[in-house]
Amino acid sequence: MRKPELAALIAEKIDLNRDQANRVLNSILDEITQALGRKDSVTLVGFGTFVPRHRGARTGKNPQTGEPVTIRASNTVAFKPGKLFKDALG
Repeated sequence: MRKPELAALIAEKIDLNRDQANRVLNSILDEITQALGRKDSVTLVGFGTFVPRHRGARTGKNPQTGEPVTIRASNTVAFKPGKLFKDALG
């Protein structure tokens, strides 16, 4: 499912037009993104938790040549599913 499809389902479920549902969805995603940018975790009870993570620099290997390659440090996001979400998946 893509973002426009999700917005359409939201619009149908809570009786909004598609533009309003799209604005709601964009607002939620923007707030989650900003919180993670501030290094805050975002917990949606029953659904799960988004947690910012830092990966340190490390040495990898070029798969074609086998030469060692330095991989820069980076920031990423981890998702820990909540109990209700896990139970819904079976």
